[in-house]
Amino acid sequence: MSPEDRRAERRVLLLDAAFDLLGTEGSAATTVRAVCAAAQLNPRYFYESFADLDELLVAVYDRLGEELAEAVAKAVASAPPDQQVRVVVERTVRFVDEDRRRGRVLYHEALGNETLNRRRLESSFALADLIAGGSKDRQVAASFVVGGFSEVLMAWLDGRITVSRTRLIDQTTDLFLSIGR
Repeated sequence: MSPEDRRAERRVLLLDAAFDLLGTEGSAATTVRAVCAAAQLNPRYFYESFADLDELLVAVYDRLGEELAEAVAKAVASAPPDQQVRVVVERTVRFVDEDRRRGRVLYHEALGNETLNRRRLESSFALADLIAGGSKDRQVAASFVVGGFSEVLMAWLDGRITVSRTRLIDQTTDLFLSIGR
């Protein structure tokens, strides 16, 4: 194995360990020492890949965002045009429901870390801009629905909203579609 391949492998081990810690125990338990212990790596390998803990946490967040975007794009590509909004909502809900650690990292833990929260806000505004389709008139509604969707997902994952997955998808799809009305 080349030195670059070994470095890349160690980086993945660190990302996986950080994801697991962040998604199960939270940001308070996700320290450089804990990540290195979980990855079974010496701390010098941590600093080979990341300048600091915040850089690692953002990399975990970004990796999840990329995985979600890929899953959504794949699902939308095979959906009829009149079902694409529902497919986006359904795939997003399923993504966080199939592995609750994803939802915790994307929605809960991002609120407790300033660097992650900035990334969460950037992602939310980018999604709202995409939904608004360049329309200044739809920016407020799109931002409202994206932020609301995040809050609803957090409450649903926490059990504070007690509807079935199907009902959650139905209701949030209706809200997204109301932007175009």
